[in-house]
Amino acid sequence: MYLRLLKRLIDFSLALLALVLLSPVFLLLVLGLTVTNNGSPFFLQERPGKRGRIFRIIKFKTMHDRKDGEGSLLPDEERLTTIGRFFRKNSLDEIPQLLNVVKGDMSLVGPRPLLVEYLPLYNMEQQRRHEVRPGITGWAQVNGRNTISWEEKLCYDIWYVENVSFLLDLKIIFLTMLKVSCRKAW
Repeated sequence: MYLRLLKRLIDFSLALLALVLLSPVFLLLVLGLTVTNNGSPFFLQERPGKRGRIFRIIKFKTMHDRKDGEGSLLPDEERLTTIGRFFRKNSLDEIPQLLNVVKGDMSLVGPRPLLVEYLPLYNMEQQRRHEVRPGITGWAQVNGRNTISWEEKLCYDIWYVENVSFLLDLKIIFLTMLKVSCRKAW
């Protein structure tokens, strides 16, 4: 019942409420990034969602598009802007994903949507991560995020798919807010 009906209703309602409450901050961030990034405040990228359906994830753009002499993008660390570093440290770059939640592409909680090119690399068990909508935060994020291995991350994702519940989602949201507010390197 929760996964089929209530989760989507809760996601939609909370994401819409958050967008309304954060709209003044959202507009200031868009303005700052528009100036910093020469008119392009958003980063859009294709990601696989529920059932592997491809959607475009929306994030604040934290890197510029400068290229080297051969036309290749410079390494990420060289392209990360000062404001982008601040956005990432404080997870502000994730705010536009609330739009993905309202649209139904994502959930507040679920396995983080990885890159499309990873799809052929999943074994049958790992593909189960696509049985639910991807999330802005998830069980793997509150259990190590980038400090855990690829296999551990996928195991956490599968565990979430098998154990999804209202109380688990509340726990993950609480732990996410705690980690962001403590500014832990997660």
